[in-house]
Amino acid sequence: MSDDLALPDEDAADTAGEPPVIDTSIAHSARVYDYVLGGKDNYQVDREAAEQMLSGWPSLRTSMRENRTFMHRAVRYAAQQGIDQFLDIGTGIPTSPNLHEIAQSVIPSARIVYVDNDPIVFVHAAARLTGTPEGRIAYLQADMHDPATILDSPELTGTLDLDRPVALSLIAVLQFVLDKDKAYELVRGYVDRLAPGSLLTISTVTTNTDPDDATTVTQEYTRRGIPVRDSTKADVEPFFAGLELVEPGITLVHRWNPEPGTEGKVKDSEVAMYAGVGRKP
Repeated sequence: MSDDLALPDEDAADTAGEPPVIDTSIAHSARVYDYVLGGKDNYQVDREAAEQMLSGWPSLRTSMRENRTFMHRAVRYAAQQGIDQFLDIGTGIPTSPNLHEIAQSVIPSARIVYVDNDPIVFVHAAARLTGTPEGRIAYLQADMHDPATILDSPELTGTLDLDRPVALSLIAVLQFVLDKDKAYELVRGYVDRLAPGSLLTISTVTTNTDPDDATTVTQEYTRRGIPVRDSTKADVEPFFAGLELVEPGITLVHRWNPEPGTEGKVKDSEVAMYAGVGRKP
């Protein structure tokens, strides 16, 4: 079953064997993100929230797309370094190319574990996340705030070998951990369990690049019941304490090793995400 999605058993998803309950009365960050990127897995409430955000800051779509392509570059970099194990926490609704498609295009036998706590992500992951015959993909519905439960889960231990390097991705999720000290502690809970040579990849929200307009987006998220923590570059640095930053260090997502020929096509003021990749010595 190398190309099958390893899912939790039915009892873990729903004890009655019924579809998970999805609240469509309030906006959800994953569905807003899906809509802004052009996806169809969203509801009217998500579209209304996204359009309100876009009206306040039209560059939101550019920023989210640049965040996505940063993830692609970071995953490709990890695979090119020989890392063949990936842990993606806060997966979101699948949008091709997904992390496993990038990783397995470089290393067909790469193994990936996707983690998210959103029922709608679980539903779509089960339908879409298939990979190469040589590799393996597992999906775990769990809360990212509990590193031990995730790292000790049978879905993860049956897919990844934590005694070997793992590329850990926390893409656009840490802004939802409102206490930054708890966010640092959370990331450390994962990194401490990873083998030397592992990579930590992070992106998180900033309004530094366009304080007036970009702030309207974070305010709208909060108004919709999805509070967001804004970060400065100095706020991001402690996530990489004890790690060796990969060049060019912590920077805006579009400036992290951009593809040749793309430099200068996006303005800093159009991007509201800091990013970095660090290696565990």
